[in-house]
Parts: sequence; structure tokens; C-alpha cells
Amino acid sequence: MEPVDQIVYETGRLPAPGRLRLVEDFCNTVDPEHGREVLHSSEALQRLLLELDLITPGTSVSGRDLAAALDVRTALRALARANNGVPAPRDAEEAVERAAAQGNLGVRFQAGRAELAGTAPGVPGALATLAGVFAAAVVDGTWMRLKACRSERCGWLFYDRSRNHSARWCDMAVCGNRTKTRAYRARRA
Repeated sequence: MEPVDQIVYETGRLPAPGRLRLVEDFCNTVDPEHGREVLHSSEALQRLLLELDLITPGTSVSGRDLAAALDVRTALRALARANNGVPAPRDAEEAVERAAAQGNLGVRFQAGRAELAGTAPGVPGALATLAGVFAAAVVDGTWMRLKACRSERCGWLFYDRSRNHSARWCDMAVCGNRTKTRAYRARRA
């Protein structure tokens, strides 16, 4: 099996490093361009959080949990868009703060390492963990590299590994090309 940091997404990009990949994977559960929604039910949320190792097997997930998860995802996606020059709504950070508080965000020490994690059971703890990953990434400077594609049709999150932090699109060959072609046609019209 390939190391996690070597797995390449369909766009040809490497995923975000370390725990920031949890946020990237969580936020990329919606595809507005194709109308796909992974988190369409509480069961789907439960499967995703199990895959991301944010809850334990047997954890129940309610419709209320799903609504909270969708709020956090929307907020994190807006904050990632802000990393690509699109202003985030004021309530985006508040939604992440709320998730951190409701999930009892705290410090967990494991094998000589410290990480921010939700201590509440179930989905509130999982969402607080995502808030903790966001907070740690803001502090260590990696958050500004997690961006949402500038294409309004796409919005896919990607980790900008360019030297000067200038990547705008998840995939230059698709979203970048579409945007540049539209701009060209508009100028010619």
C-alpha cells in the first residue's frame, strides 16, 4: 500500500499533509458541479466519520448530527475559499468555534505528540476534532495552502504546493482552462 501522502487525487494533486487531510476529505464530500452529495443521510455521515477514524464503530448519528456536520463543512469550505481570495462570510469562523465548544475541544497527548481533539463522544467530538485540525493548521501556517477551487462550478478543496502559493484551481487542465476560455470569449465578444 502507498503511504498516505503519496496517494494522488484524480486531479493529479497530492492530498494535504498530516491531519489537514481530514479536513480536505471531509469538505470534499460535495460536488456542486455534478450535483453529488456524499452526506445525504445520517448513515452516510456515520460511514464517512468511521472511514476518517473520527468516531468508533457503533456510534449513533442523528439527523441533528448531520445538520451540524453540514454546517461545519459549509464553514470550512468558505474559509478555504477565502484562502483563494473569495471573502468568507462572518459566521464561518463562528460555526467552527461552535463545533469546537460543543465537542469539548481539548489537547490529547499520544506517543510524545500533542494534538487538538474533541473529547465529547460521537459526532460532536468528531466535529470538534476537525475544528482542532483547522486551528492547528492556522497556527502552523498550512491552512492558507488549503484552498477551494476558484471555479464557481467546482469548489473542490486542494492543497496548494506551489512555491508562491498562487494555485487557483484544483486542476488547471479542467477548471483553469474553463475559466480562461470563458474570460477569453468575454473579451472577444
